[in-house]
Amino acid sequence: MQLKSLNKGRFSRYWQENNKLFESIIEQCIVEKKIVDEKTTLFHQGCKVDNLVVVYNGTISIRYQANNGRRFHLGTVDCDEHIFGEMEFFTDYLCQFDIIAEEALTVAIVSINKLYQSLLKYPQLALFFASAIAFDYQETLDIFLKRNLYSICYNIAFDMYQHHLNIQPVNHFQKNYLEAERFGTTDRVYRRAVNELINLDIIHKVAGKLAIKDIDNLKDFIEFKGKFAK
Repeated sequence: MQLKSLNKGRFSRYWQENNKLFESIIEQCIVEKKIVDEKTTLFHQGCKVDNLVVVYNGTISIRYQANNGRRFHLGTVDCDEHIFGEMEFFTDYLCQFDIIAEEALTVAIVSINKLYQSLLKYPQLALFFASAIAFDYQETLDIFLKRNLYSICYNIAFDMYQHHLNIQPVNHFQKNYLEAERFGTTDRVYRRAVNELINLDIIHKVAGKLAIKDIDNLKDFIEFKGKFAK
């Protein structure tokens, strides 16, 4: 979730009017600020979350590994005062994902004890967390549902269209095997799906990177839920 107020949702006006209050409360809960190196794991999947982490700016990646060895990468996120660990703070569950710094980052450590006391003192802060978590939940669930219910071809095409509209919350990886993990599949299956989209004249490669070749074909493909793909 983002510490900054969001310009959407039922409580957006309330957020904007009280943004300075929310930021000041979180600031009072910070016990340390530091720089972490590239590839530092901020949270390990399965660990107990003792503190929340604020990433002011920079890129992180989010990864899940199943017991059978398969991995799912949600992708990379360009942070702008993002908070991590907030879900586990409320549930007291173990961390669901690996959160990895993709570059050197300046982070702040938020004491869960201080945050707990602040929520009791300023109950309106709970509305802030509830709204932000709800947005993250629905966006993440939408990604998971599409990954599970539609073909790899459809998901790649839909992802490219989201980036074309500049509304995709997560970014691409440069390496094929990581992109395959982002779609919950293997490198071989991912490459086969890409080739199928190329054969349908929907996408092509420009300087080694995937690009939309025909936007109308792409929109038709998405509208028909990828039925043209095998």
